[in-house]
Amino acid sequence: MGRYMIRRILQFIPVLLGATFLIFASVFSLAGDPIRALSGDRPVPQSVVDQLRDEFNLNDPLLVQYGKYMGVIAQDDSGEREGLLTGDFGTTFRGRPVSEIMKDKLPVSIRLGLSAFVIEAIIGVIAGVLAALRKDGFIDTLVKVSTVAVISIPIFVLALYAQYGFAVNLGLLPVAGIQAGWQSYVMPAFVLASVSLAYVSRLTRTSVIENLRADYVRTAKSKGMNNRRVVGIHTLRNSMIPVLTYLGIDLGALLSGAIITETVFNLPGIGREVFNAVKSQDGAVVVGIVTFLILVYMAANLLVDFLYAVLDPRIRYE
Repeated sequence: MGRYMIRRILQFIPVLLGATFLIFASVFSLAGDPIRALSGDRPVPQSVVDQLRDEFNLNDPLLVQYGKYMGVIAQDDSGEREGLLTGDFGTTFRGRPVSEIMKDKLPVSIRLGLSAFVIEAIIGVIAGVLAALRKDGFIDTLVKVSTVAVISIPIFVLALYAQYGFAVNLGLLPVAGIQAGWQSYVMPAFVLASVSLAYVSRLTRTSVIENLRADYVRTAKSKGMNNRRVVGIHTLRNSMIPVLTYLGIDLGALLSGAIITETVFNLPGIGREVFNAVKSQDGAVVVGIVTFLILVYMAANLLVDFLYAVLDPRIRYE
């Protein structure tokens, strides 16, 4: 297991370099001048523009810019290296460190993402198990129809319907913002979790149905083991492996997918910060936050790989 963990961690390096370069190239090779975008309609002397472009390395070739961002190439003549490899996520065009922005905005996104994850995992698994145990019954039909409906509707439309129904009509929850405390996160968390919850339900249902037909389940029943023990211990344990894989991948996706949800519900998290940075062409914010999300995504996947061996003893990594 130790060798496997070291090998998996070493695999992070090329994946991280490749992903960050693609993001960096996509953001900084786009048409447009971020310095001009920063000033808006106000006239800015060309000398100031040239100074800012030189300060943020915008005159360098793309590969050199990327090397300086990562901290592989020295930022200035003094030989000082500051970059992602030294824990520096960059500086915005307004002069604020991206790490400070993440420190301010991340708690909101973490509360939203973890709330959505708990909703998705608990309700999704319970709905999937009940649908599998009541196959072709009313609960199964309800789960299949409702999950297809949720998957088919864009998330921003779900958000608008939720705001209109639960906030405007019924007045149960706040429309937007975080002034109402934990209640502010309830509706955005359900909206953010809705699509993933539908996938978890359908995945759990399929996995449980397949395992209920397996030989080891028939053997357990033939030995006189009661149905609750067969389902609760043997069937669910094996059925959770593909579900756990999806949940692990989706943990990182929930944080990155919060861009739309945080924008619609006006939550001051990193998702809305990325949305605003894209509008203002502040590439350093986009690259810094997305790189952080990649690290979260990769760490979640690594954790899932390690949990495989816990769920299924047949799995061994050599």
